[in-house]
Amino acid sequence: QVQLVESGGGLVQPGGSLRLSCVASGSIFSVGPMGWYRQAPGKQRELVADLSSHDSTDYADSVKGRFTIWRGNNKNTVYLQMNSLKAEDTAVYYCYRDQLGRRYWGQGTQVTVSS
Repeated sequence: QVQLVESGGGLVQPGGSLRLSCVASGSIFSVGPMGWYRQAPGKQRELVADLSSHDSTDYADSVKGRFTIWRGNNKNTVYLQMNSLKAEDTAVYYCYRDQLGRRYWGQGTQVTVSS
């Protein structure tokens, strides 16, 4: 089993910033893709940012230029820097890690952008 623990969510005003982190532990034996999805009430879960095994990145159009994803030096931690936050960014953010064809998920962390 792979366990993922997110942290860093919270309440922030529009225009503010948050940094999310996700630490993978358990049966980890390779560098795998990691990233973030988010889901707001009444909306589909959407990919926010992805890191490949070789650290190439992909971002949703809605967050390009505002969010940045990177891997920690231990290769099992992923970060998401969220700047210029908008109300539309309010959602539960889930990190994931892929290994041996399976996708493992964290429990999610709530991000609320409101004045």
